[in-house]
Amino acid sequence: MHHGGTAHSHSHSHNHGHSHSHDEADPARLLTQEFWDERYSDGPIWSGQPNPLLVRYVTGLTPGRALDVGSGEGADVLWLAGQGWTVTGADISAVALARAARQAEQAGPEVAARVTWQQADILDWSPPERQFDLVSAQFMHLPQPQRDALHRRLAAAVAPGGTLLIVAHHPADLATVPRPFPAERFATGEQMATVLDPAAWEIETAAPERPGTGPEGNPVTLRDAVLRAVRRPAG
Repeated sequence: MHHGGTAHSHSHSHNHGHSHSHDEADPARLLTQEFWDERYSDGPIWSGQPNPLLVRYVTGLTPGRALDVGSGEGADVLWLAGQGWTVTGADISAVALARAARQAEQAGPEVAARVTWQQADILDWSPPERQFDLVSAQFMHLPQPQRDALHRRLAAAVAPGGTLLIVAHHPADLATVPRPFPAERFATGEQMATVLDPAAWEIETAAPERPGTGPEGNPVTLRDAVLRAVRRPAG
């Protein structure tokens, strides 16, 4: 089951039919613009639905400025804009961003007017600090040093009172379904939270379950790793 527009590593089912051994041999390739442009050039990858945990955690928040990192084909961005957020979608793939921009135009002028697209290599891009009421990263799976560095830059972009929401595949899933990444790319919410200062953040971690499909088509229970943190107002 594919859910979500931004889920960069939700590659379980669209790897079927060709070996992903070359990705296993060189996971760094999964971080390149060439890889993602090629992947998106074949046509839509995702369902077009927003990630359910984004919907769960953001519903009820007062819309403000949002940043979605690894925005892919833009389903999360468009959902946020439809809820009244002013959203920047950042992705490494120009192909994905072009497709997302077309989707935004089709969503109508009100939604399109609230959306900005930014091509960015998240390994070295720093968003503006303390500017966003919501910073979301859904299913970005990086080696730990890059992951921690990215999460620090994303946290820095959150305004006082704003929310950082990071959702990823939980390490427990590695025993259940094959992933096209080395095991060290997966972390729990608690492990991801270590980059934050508890004095400055109200931190919540979770490992919610959802139904999925195993390699033989069998039903399995999958878990996501969630880090939700709200920057405490200064003072």
